[in-house]
Amino acid sequence: MANSPSPPIRRGLKAVALSYEMSSAAPKVTGQGEGYVAQAILDKAKEMGIPTRVEPELVEFLMQVKLNDVVPPALYAAVAEVLAWAYGVDGSIEDKKLPASVSTQLP
Repeated sequence: MANSPSPPIRRGLKAVALSYEMSSAAPKVTGQGEGYVAQAILDKAKEMGIPTRVEPELVEFLMQVKLNDVVPPALYAAVAEVLAWAYGVDGSIEDKKLPASVSTQLP
């Protein structure tokens, strides 16, 4: 079965991919982008069954974190809430890793 085409790219769309390994000190920013890159992040998350949540304010802060860097302590609570939500949606932790995506707009 072929994947359905992505919707048109929405103006101002931003997305950040997060990952947390149980052995890590903090979650990590594993992807980030705007426009087409943001849409690609959201499409890949959908394809892989990774939960996606709209958190515009959090995305703005996470876009300032360098790719593959851990989330700064000031954002722990907000990111923990997103990861806890993703775990609740997914219901399992595969390979002790929990991925999630956040975006500025509905996917």
